Amino acid sequence: MHRMGKIVLFASLSLLNAASAQQSYLVDWDEVGREAIDHLVELVKIPSVNPPGNETEVAEYIKAVLAAEGIESELYALDPARANLVARHEGNGSKRPILIMGHTDVVGVQPEKWYADPFSGIRKDGYIYGRGTLDDKDNVAAGMMVMILLKRLGVELDRDVIFLAEAGEEGTPDVGINFLVEQHWEVIEAEYSIAEGGEGVIRDGRVHTFGVETTEKMPRRVTLVARGTPGHGSVPRLDNAVMILANAVSRASAWQTEMRLNETTEMYFRRLAAISPPDEAMLYENIANPEMSEAIQKRFLETFPYHYSILRTSVVPTVIDAGFRRNVIPSEASAVLDIRMLPDEDVEGFYEQLAAVIDDPRVEIVPEPIYRPAAPSSEIDNEMFQTLERIAVEMYPEATVIPIMSTGATDMAQLRARGVQSYGIGPARTIAEINSGFGAHGDNERVAEDAFVSMVEYLWRVVLETAASN
Repeated sequence: MHRMGKIVLFASLSLLNAASAQQSYLVDWDEVGREAIDHLVELVKIPSVNPPGNETEVAEYIKAVLAAEGIESELYALDPARANLVARHEGNGSKRPILIMGHTDVVGVQPEKWYADPFSGIRKDGYIYGRGTLDDKDNVAAGMMVMILLKRLGVELDRDVIFLAEAGEEGTPDVGINFLVEQHWEVIEAEYSIAEGGEGVIRDGRVHTFGVETTEKMPRRVTLVARGTPGHGSVPRLDNAVMILANAVSRASAWQTEMRLNETTEMYFRRLAAISPPDEAMLYENIANPEMSEAIQKRFLETFPYHYSILRTSVVPTVIDAGFRRNVIPSEASAVLDIRMLPDEDVEGFYEQLAAVIDDPRVEIVPEPIYRPAAPSSEIDNEMFQTLERIAVEMYPEATVIPIMSTGATDMAQLRARGVQSYGIGPARTIAEINSGFGAHGDNERVAEDAFVSMVEYLWRVVLETAASN
């Protein structure tokens, strides 16, 4: 048979097998959706704020829910209060496993700025409110529901499906993914993983774009330490530590670092251009045009900083610590630069460039210890990405699937560094919702109930198509 004929036949059989799998394991999504929402609410009610974490309480809740369905799970803990949970449905071994995962810790809150108790899981006007509804107990609940459905429906599998609810993602991975990768790799090793980091965008009531996270920037923060001669505030000094620091921060934050595209961002802008109005498409199509690039980047910075960030290693001052009395010149002042490097950045070389930009020997650059490894981007031409794309189009026919690079950081970095092709998904949200203060890490964090249930269904269908026996 001609090679093209084989490809068409294979694609046709794949679609038939997918349709057969979906029809063989029918799910009442009204009923399952209510159940998934109830579990998400209960997970939110457990205040697993990191620090200190206390993720074991979340893990024990999940363990009890799975046990009630006849699903065995194990807890793995470096710290008894911060356990990780792993459950596995075994397949026939003809394909390597899939890992679905979510983290059980959440960031802190300022309760006085919330409408209601951040850990109440209150439901109002079609939303579930509470810390973790978007980051990341929605993925935890979704993964748990997929495991429950696989068991209830007796799905026969070609590959193991592993569910991981991990601790410590919010800045303390030593108790979570690092611990598992370094000491229990055999229980989570997989060909593919699906976790957080993606997001759909809703326009005019429909999912317009469906973003799948295929890579992420590397957190490589530094502290600038300026030192000078202390003295009375009434006497100006050329070696005032506060002045030295202010100049260094100004130079660092004004530095326009090198712009460059990678496979993910090239496809991201190309696909975005294809569905955008002409004036926007012109920007996306000419990012690399030397005659237009600088003006386009400036516009991105002014109107949509995310696009500016994914084009470069970013340098953002976030914390300044200087002085203790109004009339005292301190001997030392410091500032934190939140540096998010492109996946292929030369870390030490970048620090050398930063020192040259600051150009002041009185300023010491102190790098933060690296807690997430450098990792290559996940592929966009393999079985998993093609399945993620196909299921998204089936569920949201008007959507364009785009690979995205996260400007934040996830526990997929450690998996990608070990060769696991990893992809991030998330619930769809409107532009207004994305730009509101109701997002991840924000006050009044919330997720739309229908978007959450849709994400559960999406994860289920992806797992079913890639893991179920034909």
